[in-house]
Amino acid sequence: MTGINEVKGSFRDPAGRMFRRDGVLYRGIAPQGLDDYSMLMSSGLYEELCAAGKLIPHEEAASPQAPTDELRFIRPREIPFISYPYEWCFEQMRAAALLTLDVQQAALARGMCLKDASAYNVQFVGPRCVFIDTLSFARRQANVPWAAYGQFCRHFLAPLALMSMRDARLAALLRTHLDGVPLDLAAKLLPKRSRLKMGLLSHLHMHAYFVKKFSSGGAAASSKNTRTLPRNALEALVQSLRSAVLSLKSDESSGEWTDYYDNTSYDAAAMDQKIRIVADYLSSKAPAVVWDIGANTGRFSQVACEAGAYTVAFDIDHQAVQRNYLDALRSGRGNLLPLVCDATNPSPPLGWALAERDSLTARGPADAVLALALVHHLAIANNIPLESICDFFGDICRSALIIEFVPKDDPQVVRMLSMRADIFDSYTPERFESVFSRRFAIERSQRVGDGPRSIYLMTKR
Repeated sequence: MTGINEVKGSFRDPAGRMFRRDGVLYRGIAPQGLDDYSMLMSSGLYEELCAAGKLIPHEEAASPQAPTDELRFIRPREIPFISYPYEWCFEQMRAAALLTLDVQQAALARGMCLKDASAYNVQFVGPRCVFIDTLSFARRQANVPWAAYGQFCRHFLAPLALMSMRDARLAALLRTHLDGVPLDLAAKLLPKRSRLKMGLLSHLHMHAYFVKKFSSGGAAASSKNTRTLPRNALEALVQSLRSAVLSLKSDESSGEWTDYYDNTSYDAAAMDQKIRIVADYLSSKAPAVVWDIGANTGRFSQVACEAGAYTVAFDIDHQAVQRNYLDALRSGRGNLLPLVCDATNPSPPLGWALAERDSLTARGPADAVLALALVHHLAIANNIPLESICDFFGDICRSALIIEFVPKDDPQVVRMLSMRADIFDSYTPERFESVFSRRFAIERSQRVGDGPRSIYLMTKR
């Protein structure tokens, strides 16, 4: 059926909006954005950035007969999975920040600049980031400051500083502050030693001070906002921000689950068998897209990648995600995207009318879902009923579910129950199979090694 659906997160940009017609993604270019777009295309900047893999390519499109005032239309190459900054590990955030500065530097050399520096203008295709906002480029006005400077500091520098110098979990502040972490908040949360870093002192602490000082407007603020800033000063600003970003290092300590594979109930032979079982199940279904929920450092995400699937690997442990991400970069595994996600509290819909940023479930379903060594954490550690677990996987899974059941006599579950009362009388293999049979057909199950764990291949009803 013919239909037009607006991409709701694009409504803030007056230069053009995104929409789908018959499932095809378009971006319309409004009259006020046409001059800047024409300069982007004629200046050589578009070709330069696309050739370097830094800007998403697009095709010019005829009018899709949309009821719209846009004058021209483009069809951008689609991103396999849209992720958000509050789902990135530190190294992903830093890569996105450096890409934004690369794009700004290239734009300045062509007589243009970025009119915004939102982290949402960057996406990941596998482990590689790319700039996606074709209409962020504007003709540079002589001696005009970079209007997006404050946004860059809120969206990138502040969260990076907090993740580096306090705790990587503070990236979750971006779920509350969609326009970036307020600089005064970041300045309060950072340790005093952050002032010893010149980049943070100038671009964060002093920046926060001046924002507060001039927030009421007036002559001082007006004078500040109209100061001249020639191109060489803008280039120096970019280099200074780059140095500030590069000076921040990730916390290299182990996370709660980064050594999980070394402390499982599996010996080497059983782990090899588990890998073969999962590979066999995946081969039988040949999914194009796999979500690995509770992926840890990605051993089974790699199995899905090797089966040809574009794989999104979710885990709650920041360090496990970061190790997975860095390994994907080093190995050139271009179809693996690791993300930080708590399965018990996944990303909700956010923004204006709860429609600017999609929930995790709205970005699915995936063709196949992996849920290995996860159910006992949900059911026993978090008191989530098996019925609710089944419904969650039913909502995010289009076809196949590969799921592991860890019964109560497994050593890990025994340890979990040693620290709390056993109120889980219904947590049995029989009950698990009965509950999941409501939404899935159980095709196969295999016991792994000599232990009590089993891996099921289920097909959604």
